[in-house]
This record gives sequence, structure tokens and C-alpha cells, in this order.
Amino acid sequence: MKRLNAVPTERVHLWLMLALTFSTGVIDAVGYLGLDRVFTGNMTGNVVLLGMAFAEGGADLPILRPVLALIFFMLGAALAGRMLRRGPEGWSGRTTVSLMVVAGVITTLAVLTAVVDVQGSSLLGSITTSALAISMGIQAATAKRMKVAEITTVVVTSTITGLASDSRLAGGDSKHWVRRALAIALILLGAVAGAAALQVGLWLGLTISAVISIAVAVTGYVRHHRERSGAGVSA
Repeated sequence: MKRLNAVPTERVHLWLMLALTFSTGVIDAVGYLGLDRVFTGNMTGNVVLLGMAFAEGGADLPILRPVLALIFFMLGAALAGRMLRRGPEGWSGRTTVSLMVVAGVITTLAVLTAVVDVQGSSLLGSITTSALAISMGIQAATAKRMKVAEITTVVVTSTITGLASDSRLAGGDSKHWVRRALAIALILLGAVAGAAALQVGLWLGLTISAVISIAVAVTGYVRHHRERSGAGVSA
């Protein structure tokens, strides 16, 4: 723990956001492969899916769940944005609350999918993907408030663009290339883990994500609390 305390706060926040990036990969794999091809973290994917579905008249492509995911993702982001805007940037007590809400929602869904066959029910499946989307919206808004450069936790398209356009091959200085590469690798590995977990059940992938979310919230809270205590400020 002393070693962790010696790590700069910015680095700790980077590690925590990277952990959530891995978690998003797990969640999106579970949603896309296990819940009727819907992304609950990557909203770009849902927009593209809907465009193709509309062009084909909805044949073989989902419409309802991607639409609900978009709506609930935005709702989650709006709610988190409203709450976090009243607090300081970086980690705060509000950040902890926000991420614990994410962890709570995913934990509840992990339990639900362990005891109920949500894949066999259109209504329960839609409720599950919508709940995951609102939690990912909260997570995305929280990560945005953290202002960890190049890390959004839910999408890596801009990260890939930055990695290539700022590379030495492109005449750049390769700034942030390590964190960019890690974000890309972690969301990929998360998707691999999520897809593998589906061989056991939806609940396993959601449990992995829930554990990560809880660990991130608790670690961030402990670090923030100790920093405030060390500065002589009441937590």
C-alpha cells in the first residue's frame, strides 16, 4: 500500500480508467454476443447498426434494443454529468458515488442473469441491455470528468486515430502512445474475456465487470480520502 501511495495521483487515475476500459470490452462482448447484437458502451456501433437495419427494413438486424441503449446511455450520461458538475474536477466523493452506482447496477444484473434466463425473454433482455447502457453512460460521463488524457473508457476510435496521427511515422512526437496502446489492447482483451465468459453464462462476464467497477471505486475513494487527510482536510 505504501508503494501505491508513492505513485502520483495522475498515474493512479490513469490505471483506474484503463481498468474501466477493459471492463467496457467485457460488457460490450456480453451485450453484442449474448443479448441480440447490441452495444451498451460503444454507441457508435449502435448508430451504425441502426443505419443498416433501417436500410434493410430491419431484416435480421436489431432495432429496439440499440435504440433503447442509445436513449438510456444518454440518460445515464446526463444524470452523472448533472451530479458531477457540482463537484470539482478529478476524483471527488461524487466520483465515488457515481462509480459505485455503476458497480451496483452491473452487480444486480449479474445476480439477475445468474438466476433468470434473460436471453429467453424479450422484455428481460431489453431491460438488461438498457440497464447496462445507463451504467455505461454514467461511467463515460465520470471518465470525462476525470480528464485523463486519451482515455474515455467506452470507445477507442479517437485513441487509434491519435496513436497513428501523432506517431513518428506521421511526423509526430508519439505523445501518450503508451496509454493509447494500452487502452486499445485492454478493450480488446476485455472483449476476449467477455466472449470467453459467455461459454459459462452471461452472469460471469457481468460479474467480472462488476468486480472491476467495485475495485476502481474503492481504490479511487481510498486514495482520495488519504490525500485529503494528508492535506489536513476533513474527508
